[in-house]
Amino acid sequence: METAGILAIGALVLLLPLLVKRVGEELEIFLFVMGAAAVTLTSQWSFPLVLEALQQPIKITAAVLVAGLLFHFLRSFLHRGIERIRIVTGARLMAAALVMLVGLLSSLITAIIAALVLVEIVKSMHLPRKTEIRLVVLACFSIGLGAALTPFGEPLSTIAIGKLSGEPYHAGFWFLLEKLWMFVIPGVAALGVGAIFVMRTGPGSDEEQIEERPEKLREVFIRAAKVYVFVFGLVLLGTGFAPLIDRYARSVSFLALFWANSVSAILDNATLTAAEIVPSLQMHQIVAALLGLLIAGGMLVPGNIPNIIAAGRLKIDARAWAVFGLPVGLVMMGACFVVLVLIN
Repeated sequence: METAGILAIGALVLLLPLLVKRVGEELEIFLFVMGAAAVTLTSQWSFPLVLEALQQPIKITAAVLVAGLLFHFLRSFLHRGIERIRIVTGARLMAAALVMLVGLLSSLITAIIAALVLVEIVKSMHLPRKTEIRLVVLACFSIGLGAALTPFGEPLSTIAIGKLSGEPYHAGFWFLLEKLWMFVIPGVAALGVGAIFVMRTGPGSDEEQIEERPEKLREVFIRAAKVYVFVFGLVLLGTGFAPLIDRYARSVSFLALFWANSVSAILDNATLTAAEIVPSLQMHQIVAALLGLLIAGGMLVPGNIPNIIAAGRLKIDARAWAVFGLPVGLVMMGACFVVLVLIN
């Protein structure tokens, strides 16, 4: 009964934002409600859980708020500089460079800061709406991949390094870079090339554009509050799913685990990492599990913090993200699956 209930919640989290426009627009509240339902169904409510859910979003929210305030007061200066760069390089080359740079730098400046920088640059490019959405989705895939290369980039990598720091792997700061670079670097490069092809139209085209207006100061605070609620809901949702994941994850092959981790599209990948990655796994199992989490995290808005930040700031609803994000993610997972089969 419990398993069936959790699977039903997972189906609702996956489908309702895509099928019901209102749910997609109020994704923060919806995920909070679904997370609370999952924790209730699995009887996991406790004071430590509530404390964790209250504390975990604080750093992310603070980063979003501080960066939002900086961009609010420096926006005109930044946009003029970015416009000069676009004129010199051209929109297509700038888009490709943007996707690759935010991906590679995210492991050093954190995925959150990379996403905030991405949003401001994309806004200053004044792209047609469809082009803007596609470019942002590709860039968030890139951030999700690149941030995993160091424990500084995102919680997933921090947790993985921590859990593998002892016997037999003795994972250090560069452990994930050594194990994942041959997948991540080509993936980021491919996404950069993809950005060239999505930039078929530029500023001034007949395609629909969102009218740019100065962001009010209160909107900066509202966005930060929404991020807080979003992350709070993801903590609850991940906790609710943890028993099911822990029960079945280690009983499947590494290739099955790779595909099973496509649930990262709707669940916090840091929670999944904490549940799945243990020192008793073989290295090829660890690599497959992490790659599944990293790639799938870009497919839907809840999959990654960068997605949440970018979608919220640029008002990209869950359905619009999925229309492009799901096909891109499935192609990437298919290509990665072939490589995993060949090398193992």
